[in-house]
Amino acid sequence: MAAVMNNRKYANQYAAVHTESIVEESTPHALIQMLMDGFLMQVNAAKGAITRGSFEDKSTHISRAISIIGGLIDGIDMERGGSIAENLNRLYEYINAKLFQASAENSLEMLDEVSDLMRSVKEAWDAIPEAHR
Repeated sequence: MAAVMNNRKYANQYAAVHTESIVEESTPHALIQMLMDGFLMQVNAAKGAITRGSFEDKSTHISRAISIIGGLIDGIDMERGGSIAENLNRLYEYINAKLFQASAENSLEMLDEVSDLMRSVKEAWDAIPEAHR
């Protein structure tokens, strides 16, 4: 048992160092892409947890998705972003509200809705030409 605990400890340490390295080497544009990908993975995992009846896991994944949305909101430049920034902020706030509601109601449909919204934003983000990133 102690060997398993040590292996997990070392694996977690490696993962933390690896993640920190990726973040340090990434552009702001790439970091936003990673957050969006992480959001989609967490929502998908929450859907799986609901389907399995694992409501503790569902709560963990939705909490992580909410945290990611918080990071995306924090990254919005409201001073320079104009109406696009305002609209994006409102969309993220809507997604947050839907995540809370989906968690309370165990709603796969609401999780599908927020995934679809994020995919749309991500597709637009991914389409930004390299020269404008």
